[in-house]
Amino acid sequence: MTGIVTVTPAAAIDLTYHLSQLRFGEVNRADAVSTELSGKGVNVARAVALSGHPVSAVLPLGEDGLVLAESAGIRDLLVVVPAGPRTRVNTTLVGTGSGTTKINESPLPLDRAVWESLIARVDAEISRLSADWLVLSGSMPRITDGDMVPFPDLLLDARDRGVRVAIDTAGTALELAVRRLDLVTLLKPNTHELAELTGRTLRSVGDVAEAAGELHRAGCDVVFVSMGADGALALSADGLWHARAHAQVVNTAGAGDASLAGFLVGSSIPDPALIDVPSGLATAASWGALAVSQATTVLASLDGAPKPILVRDPDPATDLTEPATP
Repeated sequence: MTGIVTVTPAAAIDLTYHLSQLRFGEVNRADAVSTELSGKGVNVARAVALSGHPVSAVLPLGEDGLVLAESAGIRDLLVVVPAGPRTRVNTTLVGTGSGTTKINESPLPLDRAVWESLIARVDAEISRLSADWLVLSGSMPRITDGDMVPFPDLLLDARDRGVRVAIDTAGTALELAVRRLDLVTLLKPNTHELAELTGRTLRSVGDVAEAAGELHRAGCDVVFVSMGADGALALSADGLWHARAHAQVVNTAGAGDASLAGFLVGSSIPDPALIDVPSGLATAASWGALAVSQATTVLASLDGAPKPILVRDPDPATDLTEPATP
């Protein structure tokens, strides 16, 4: 079984407050608090690891993050590049009846030497795990004395080694990735990111499919769109599928990462040249629904994952409950 290597250039400590009621502009008291080492690639790797699939997460960490990794018992999963005294903190507020509110700290700049060390560790992990997937996730920091980290170099290296690339990022980094879709096997925008990328208003499943088709025609092999309560959609040369699974929503933070992990695991088949897109999408919907039913950002277990409903060529007229505009 070949492996998966995730890269999280801007790892984070996730601090989650659960409140019976959230009142903005007032003092609130939390009913429960949890602290986890997080960042999208870390979340993906931890979910993949629950399935037994070989995986490692490469990331820069401050001293506080390293302490948290040790205490969480996940140190063996992580390949850490030391990156100063602190790790950025992302705060989640989960209020009964008010949904999930995220406050994310901007990525901390990386020294150039830290970035170069990160690249070297990624290369070593790809070799160690005989990886067939490289997952680049989350925000992209800037180099301390320059611009955004040159992550396209990672994509080029992966292509040269015959490794598939999955990308789940946003903003300027996502726009840069879209300029080199010839290097990207799997792109995972949500509907809001897809609307921004394509300049389209997305009100129906058909709108999402057309926007995904634009990226597919531009060179991306698989476009996997997470649509929140509307499920998920995947488009490839083999067709279009929609999947969804139902769960009681507790905390939506991290659900997209769980779904990406599910897609990677579910789509893996013995022939390394192929990707089982419908199986991957079905697993993604199941794991994503399971994630929203749990209190923590990181998927804690695969027990009780709901059964997904998978449909090929879904009705394009189906309205989205969560439409998106550019």
